[in-house]
Amino acid sequence: MLSMNVNYYLMVRGEKLTKRKIDYYNEKGSVVLQAKYRASTSGTNLPFTVIKKLFSYALSTIARWIPVSSVRIMLQRWRGVVIGKNVFLGANVVLDNAYPEHITIHDDCSIAGDVYILTHSNPKKHFSGLFESYVYTVEIKRGAWIGIGSIILPGVTIGEYSVVSAGSVVSSSIPPYSIVKGNPARIVTTFPPELITIK
Repeated sequence: MLSMNVNYYLMVRGEKLTKRKIDYYNEKGSVVLQAKYRASTSGTNLPFTVIKKLFSYALSTIARWIPVSSVRIMLQRWRGVVIGKNVFLGANVVLDNAYPEHITIHDDCSIAGDVYILTHSNPKKHFSGLFESYVYTVEIKRGAWIGIGSIILPGVTIGEYSVVSAGSVVSSSIPPYSIVKGNPARIVTTFPPELITIK
């Protein structure tokens, strides 16, 4: 279902999930002042912003440590992550705490433990001449396997049936049927699609 309807699903949610600039990180003082600032920049009221943030954080924390993959997936979906069928999600996987709705994981993917998937980069203002502050999507295409301890950075698409080797840092998109490793992750080999056994 997901593999055919991702774009439709995102359209129904009323969101166009493209790269967009966000304000540079700025310590706004107290927690209340930070929450007011976040509410004003997101166009929502303060109570909604606070409740949404606490709810998402609680679900994320529970999902990281609960011992059942299907329950982890359910909790991450409640946060806004788009997750397909037959997906495995390992323990202590962090799916961006601020913008989880920018992550799409297609059918038949496997994401091992201790993986970080980030959808935003939010440096302090003094780095504005060097780095952007932005939020962008991450898409894990059908059948991909993300090895333990890997980090997927904003704007990355992992191609169908590709493999990210353990401990890799992926900063640019990966084509289908590839194996990558390292920091930054580089293609070590590609393989023909007929080597994949699809049930």
